[in-house]
Amino acid sequence: MQNQSNNMTIDPVNILKEHSLKHTKQRIRVLEEIALDTVAISQPELEKKLGKEIDRVTLYRILNIYEDKGILHRIMDMNGTANYAICSSSCSEDHHHDEHVHFNCTNCTKIYCLDVVLPQIKMPQGFTAATMHTTAYGICEKCSVMVSK
Repeated sequence: MQNQSNNMTIDPVNILKEHSLKHTKQRIRVLEEIALDTVAISQPELEKKLGKEIDRVTLYRILNIYEDKGILHRIMDMNGTANYAICSSSCSEDHHHDEHVHFNCTNCTKIYCLDVVLPQIKMPQGFTAATMHTTAYGICEKCSVMVSK
C-alpha cells in the first residue's frame, strides 16, 4: 500500500516484523488505516474508521507501542488532540529522526507532514534534545483554492 505523504510503500506485516512485533489483525489494520491518507490522523478519527474492530484501549496501546518503536510519530493539533503519521525515515526506539515541519490548516484542521527539514539547533550545555517539533498554522493548499473561488 502506498502512503502518498512521503511516497513510501507501506507493508504492515514487514514493518511489524522489522520491529519485532507480533503481526496481529488489529495492529495490521491500524497501520493500513493510517497509511491510507496523506494527512495525520487522530485517535478519535481512527476509532470512527475502525468501528467495532478495535476497542479504544487496544487502539491506545497499539498507537503507544508504534510511537515507542519509531513506527509512528505524534503531532499535537491546535486543539491539543494527538494525531499520528507513519515515520518516513529510519526512526527507532531510541530516537525519532522524523524531524520535519508539520502544517495544521486552521480551516479544515488537517495536519500535513511537510518535506521541510528542521535546521540543526545547538542546545545549551547540559541540555540534550531527544526530538524537535515545529508546527506551522495557516491555510492549506486545498483550502486556499476553495477560498479564492
